[in-house]
Amino acid sequence: MSNSAAAVTQPVEIREVKTIEEYNACVHLQRDVFGLPDLEISPRRHLIVSAQAGGWTLGAFVGETLVGFVLHLPAVRGNEIFGYSHMMAVAAEYQNKGVGAQLKWAQRARALSEGREFIKWTFEPVRARNAHFNLNRLGVVVRSYAVNFYGTDYATNPSERTAGPLGMDSDRLFAFWELRSPRVEALAEGRAFSVGTPDEVIEIPNDFSALLKSDPPAAKAESLRIREEFLKAFSAGLVCRAFQRDEQRPKYLLYREK
Repeated sequence: MSNSAAAVTQPVEIREVKTIEEYNACVHLQRDVFGLPDLEISPRRHLIVSAQAGGWTLGAFVGETLVGFVLHLPAVRGNEIFGYSHMMAVAAEYQNKGVGAQLKWAQRARALSEGREFIKWTFEPVRARNAHFNLNRLGVVVRSYAVNFYGTDYATNPSERTAGPLGMDSDRLFAFWELRSPRVEALAEGRAFSVGTPDEVIEIPNDFSALLKSDPPAAKAESLRIREEFLKAFSAGLVCRAFQRDEQRPKYLLYREK
């Protein structure tokens, strides 16, 4: 057995990142996981200042090794202070092993202990795995869409930057995590919670990354179609509450607000 495989079997501890060395590990993990250029990385100084401003970074540790983290920032909505989840990264050898879920549920528990009941973040609408994780495992609700949120030519996967000079827009969906909603409470306890039959669906490619590499024009056309369908659905008062996994055409499930 390799050292990497052996390491995955060790227990993962979730605790706050506090030392300079641990903050440095967060920076290195961003490079390893996302392949981000320095311009896009949240630097050590940003993480430290965030902690002084009321935010925090939770790390997933195996022994003293950081294998994942989530950065939580304070945000304001009217008179309410809530949480903004700026970034989560998990080392490649620990992905699909529940570490991301451990980090998010620990983030929820920490936010609730501070009297917060709402956390917001963004994710890419074309990524099926992220959609399943956010909507089905965490129970977020999606009510809004951001066009080209981070600017054109944005890519977090280095291999996708070779897919052609098409200028992919960085569209994002906003995840609204209502920490005390009945569905989130159920999922936190490991119980199922039905959201019923959808009123509309929006299909996406099962593997957008593969499509982007094999046929960049088709990938761009798909992303624009998905954008228009979401904008139309949200303007009609629909919200997204679930995701249906499918090897061919996975679907976002949208519902009318009651």
